[in-house]
This record gives sequence, structure tokens and C-alpha cells, in this order.
Amino acid sequence: MSETSAPKEYKLSKRNSYYIFALLFLLYFFDYVDRMIVTSLMPYIKAEYGLTDTQSGLLVSVVYWSIVAFVLPVSILVDRWSRKKTIAIMALVWSMATLACAFTKTFPQLLMARAGIGIGEAGYAPAGTAMLSGLFPPEKRSRMMGLWNMSIPLGIAVGIGVGGFVAQHWGWRHAFGLVAVPGALIAILFFFVKDYKTVELVQTVESCKVKMSKMDIFRSFMKTPSLILTYFGFVGCVFSNNAITTWLPTYYHRLEGLPLGQAGMKTSGILMLAIIGLPLGGWLADAWFKKRPSSRLLFPAITVALSAVVVFVAFSFLEGKAQYVALLLNGILGVGFVASAITATQETVHAGLRAISYSVCVIVQNILGASLGPLVIGVFSDAYGIKVAMTILPAFLLASALLFFAGSLFYEKDLKKVEKVTLECED
Repeated sequence: MSETSAPKEYKLSKRNSYYIFALLFLLYFFDYVDRMIVTSLMPYIKAEYGLTDTQSGLLVSVVYWSIVAFVLPVSILVDRWSRKKTIAIMALVWSMATLACAFTKTFPQLLMARAGIGIGEAGYAPAGTAMLSGLFPPEKRSRMMGLWNMSIPLGIAVGIGVGGFVAQHWGWRHAFGLVAVPGALIAILFFFVKDYKTVELVQTVESCKVKMSKMDIFRSFMKTPSLILTYFGFVGCVFSNNAITTWLPTYYHRLEGLPLGQAGMKTSGILMLAIIGLPLGGWLADAWFKKRPSSRLLFPAITVALSAVVVFVAFSFLEGKAQYVALLLNGILGVGFVASAITATQETVHAGLRAISYSVCVIVQNILGASLGPLVIGVFSDAYGIKVAMTILPAFLLASALLFFAGSLFYEKDLKKVEKVTLECED
């Protein structure tokens, strides 16, 4: 393993490292509360504005389109300017955009405010990923990524649960206003954390350090097949997971006749199980990585394939309690790939390009996966009904499993090619 491991990097004190981790966790939590609270509010918004399911799906998709449009330039700021300042500014922007949703009077206004949330959230995942990759060594990296990403299902579950409850009792606008403030307060704290210095973009050429040109950066990405395959491996997983998150409350409301608040809480129960799947997946991936580096992508291939089987059985053959048990299982399996696959996007690139690397992953998964999932299922639901629409999801998961497996065949070779860099802490 020594020849494939990354070099030792700077270390803050344990207390400071975990303080930064805690702030990153809380920001990611409120990121997803603000992003996904709209899913439990959609029936109320649809009734007020007379929307179709396709238009309702746009309220989720537009956030991801905004992220796609802004993630690369923001990630360049992260890698070349300041991680902590960029993160703090982004959190303030998405919090204020969420607050603006509470004051909209028309569907186009709400759509614009939702787009503003996406602008603020654009570079957060790449920035946070880059910071954590520097804070923790390779043998703990997937574990910490898994723990950090636990904030996503928690945020989604709280957003859906709280949103439906508040909307039912006080109206959907109050729900947006309630969740807007905490993220802004945490953002202010982030201006004062320690970070590592911006990494100089140099590469070793014939024993000499040479500054990387834009073409060198481009080639370094394109000549790393495991990285490219990982980017596309995310697509089917994110498509499926985001479609389930968006439409499952509506599914239960229409097919089981549950009140909207209860349908949202039932969905939250499934999503909450990701707090098991994410850290467990990260821990198992790290343990396997010590023996076999290619497991960084073999592990996602296996868990995603299992998820495809469970989702296929749940929506095609099961109903009621049996279906819910299967979806609870998928609440664990469906996120098992996350920590290891994200870590793969960090380990196979120059340390000065980590945020940019994950921003490319975000662009690919959001254009082809996250933004299309709610919209495509909405279109299929309008045409054939919500039950039929959900049965197409396993095909996307199976495609992702095959891509991750293909990437695992190149991983060890790609890992050995990465420039060795030592990170330095800010003064």
C-alpha cells in the first residue's frame, strides 16, 4: 500500500480538525434542508399556483441547473483563492435565497428564488470535500466523507418532515422562512476557521518542478480513466436517489391515501437510514482499501448493484408494509457508494485541483442525474402515473454499477500517477 498512498499532509490539532468538521457538517445539513424542503411543500404550492407535476419537479431541478452553471467557477475560487471564505459567502447566499422564497407571490418568482439557492450552494460540496481531504489521511478519508455526508439525509429528512408539518399548520411560506436563518449564522463562524494554504499547481517533469498549464490540467483529468468513469458512475445513483426523495411523498399520498404530513414523515424514515449507510459504507471501504486500493470503486459497484435489485423488487412487485421494508433497506444500500466514490475523485488528482475535480463530478451528476431525476419521473407520472414512473429507476442504478466496476480496473494505476504534495497550514 505504501507506493499507492498519498504523502503525509499538514495536520491541525485534533480539536481544530473536528471543529472544522462540525461546522462543515452543520452547513451541509442546512444546505439540504433549504434545498429539499420544497418536496413536502409541492402539493400546497401546486394547489395555490395550479401547477402540473412537471412544473412542480422544476422547483427541484432548477436548483441543480444553477449549481451546474456556477460550480466550476466557484470551485476555481475555492482551489485558487480561499476555501473558508468561499464557503462562508456561499452559505450566506443560499440562506438569503431561501428566505426570499417565503416572500414570492408567483410561480416564476419562486422559481427564480430557488435558482438563487442553487447559485449559493454551487461550490459547497467541492469546497467541503477538498477541505476534508486535506484534514484527514487516506486511511480515514472515506470514513470522514461518510460521516460528513450523513448530514445530507438528515437535512433532507428534517426538511421534508418539518416542511410538511409547518405547511400543514401555518402555510408553506413559513416553512421557507423558518429554515433560512441557521445556515447564515453558521456561515459567519466559518470566516474564522484555519485552512491550508492554496496549493501551487506544479508537476514533476524529469526531476524538476514545472508549473502546470491549463492544457496540463486538462490532460491530467482526461488521462485518468478511473476518475472519468467515477464521474459518470454517480449519474444513475443520483438520478434514482433524487427521484425517490422528490416523489416518494407524492407516491404515498396518491397510492396509499396518506395525508401529506404523514407521507412526508414516512419518506423521512427511509431517508434517515442513510445515517447508517453512509458511515458504514465509508468504514467498510476504508478497511478494504488497506488491502486492495481498487476497492475504492469496487465497493460502490457492489452496493449500487444491490440497490438496483432492491428498488426493482420494491416498486415492481411489493406493496404496503413489504414495500416499505424493502425501501428501508435501500435507505442503507442506496448511499453506501457515496463516501468511497467521492474519495476517489480526490485521490486521483493533484491536491491543488481537488475542489475542481469534485466540481466536474457535480456538473456531470447534476446535469444527467439530479436535475433530470425529478423532472423525468414527473413527465412519466403525468403520462403513465406515479407507480409506473418509479419502476424505471433500477435501470439507471445498474448502469452506474457497471461504470464503477469499469473504473476499478484502472484505479491502482491512476493512484500511482498522482503528484506528491505536502500541504501547509495558514499562519
